[in-house]
Amino acid sequence: MTLTDLRYLVTLAELRHFAKAAAACFVSQPTLSIAIKKLEDELDITLFERHRHELLVTPAGERIIQQAKVVLHESEHLKQLAQAEHDPFAQPLRLGAIFTVAPYIFPTLIPKLHQTAPTLLLYLEENYTAVLADKLAVGELDVILVAAPFEQIETQHQDLFSEDFCLLLPQQHAWRDKDTIAACDLANAPMLMLGEGHCFRDQILASCPMNNPKLSNGNSLETLRFMVANGLGLTLIPAISVPYLVNDSLITKTIDPAPTRQIRAVWRRRFPRPQAIRVLIQALQQLNLAGSQPL
Repeated sequence: MTLTDLRYLVTLAELRHFAKAAAACFVSQPTLSIAIKKLEDELDITLFERHRHELLVTPAGERIIQQAKVVLHESEHLKQLAQAEHDPFAQPLRLGAIFTVAPYIFPTLIPKLHQTAPTLLLYLEENYTAVLADKLAVGELDVILVAAPFEQIETQHQDLFSEDFCLLLPQQHAWRDKDTIAACDLANAPMLMLGEGHCFRDQILASCPMNNPKLSNGNSLETLRFMVANGLGLTLIPAISVPYLVNDSLITKTIDPAPTRQIRAVWRRRFPRPQAIRVLIQALQQLNLAGSQPL
């Protein structure tokens, strides 16, 4: 078997379609089909159940495919080690961040990083913490920005900043003249929140237990902002988002005691380009985001 065979295998497992997998690998469908059949014969195992309208991975195939991903990742690691000896900034740095961080960091990070490392390119992604963690583990991302606590084997991290959560409410709300809002007063308020899977939602519920939170199906704080502006409820937002989300129809209030979170950068311990990581961390630490306290 070859690395090319393993790439065909992983791509087919992801797309579950021979024609689409062949196109993604830039080969003909017969070429990919023959390679997969040869791999099955060599391993003496059935990797896929071939049905007329669908392709299923067998239980044994799942284990083989997972190991194939590891082999491909290690192969890529070898290439990166060699490239890093010549230029640590030659390859893009793949940076992921949770939904409630990415929109408020990425736009300011790119010009800051360009000043210190103009040749370093960034590949950016925003997603759920669990998805980012999985992509970091298999090498699809190099660094992720997540909320603490976050622990993952074979990783290192650097805490970047902490921030309070602020209460977002309509300009004409009954609480508009209050300086601060007691956290206990939120228990029975019509609170709007992001849906399950968002760590920001979990942090809010841990800090401010609520009797009847309303959930939004949206992935963004921007969606909640529009709902608050239309009188559908209140919501909490991280301090770094305030300059982006507050307008003439909305105001923010501090909460006592204030819910907080810490944001950290996490990367694989064996990542072969430590110089690129150092430059990124330095740029992140120099952002001076509104409402944040450096750590």
